[in-house]
Amino acid sequence: MVIKKAEILGYCMGVRRAVETAELACRENPDKKIFTLGPLIHNNSALEVLAEKGVNVLKEDASDLAADAENSVVIVRAHGVPPLVMQNLKSRGVTVIDATCPRVLSSQKRAADYARRGYTVFLAGDKNHGEVVGISGYARASGADCIVIEHKEDAAAVTHVPEKSVLLSQTTISRSEYDAIAAVLKAKNDALVVLNTICPATDERQNALIELCKNVDGILVIGGRHSANTKRLLRTAQDLCAHAALIETAEEIPQEFFALERIGLTAGASTPDFVIDSVEDALLEHGHKI
Repeated sequence: MVIKKAEILGYCMGVRRAVETAELACRENPDKKIFTLGPLIHNNSALEVLAEKGVNVLKEDASDLAADAENSVVIVRAHGVPPLVMQNLKSRGVTVIDATCPRVLSSQKRAADYARRGYTVFLAGDKNHGEVVGISGYARASGADCIVIEHKEDAAAVTHVPEKSVLLSQTTISRSEYDAIAAVLKAKNDALVVLNTICPATDERQNALIELCKNVDGILVIGGRHSANTKRLLRTAQDLCAHAALIETAEEIPQEFFALERIGLTAGASTPDFVIDSVEDALLEHGHKI
């Protein structure tokens, strides 16, 4: 029996940077309370480790931050936040550490720039995802209408695409989803500016998974159930492989996988190395080989 791992899997640059930022904040501020705005990343195992180091989780709008929070450190997670949330934090007198992913920061700036130039901003992604909320907040704060498009069906329902319009995406949307949305909107206004704001890490993980599926009997997608990019990996695996499952920990490996000859492993961009290793170890204990 053989285990094959995708060539690219696990933590992306932005997530690794955010986790390392939180760990450094704990070491450098031993006498302060450390908070993150919402869960730092979408992985329960990683969050448990951070909690043991003293990292607490606030609501995404910081509405539960104590009135006497001056001696606190608040970390803005990789997804970023709308500008009004950032302004509110700074007005509270807390120490703010911005761990927004550089690629998300770029999308925020581009949305704000086009908004100031009078463009209507279309944003492809999950409307309730923190990254989308943040980017749309920057567009609206700069005076633009921001229309969030989740699927090509939403794009089809748009009745008017103004002459000056721009389309950006959540960094973790799949390329095929984004291209489909862009095509529908372009058909309504060929002058639509379509920006490539998908993180290369998203495409790289998808492409690595597609190659992996050619050589295995089943795929285990390791990651948080609330992680957008992890769920997209699962959908790809389900389309290409007879056996596919999303698991958060080794304890969740479905029994059917222990009977397969070739098992493929991939992991979302918020999945730490130690969780991937634990899944691999659990399979090895049942007689599999790498």
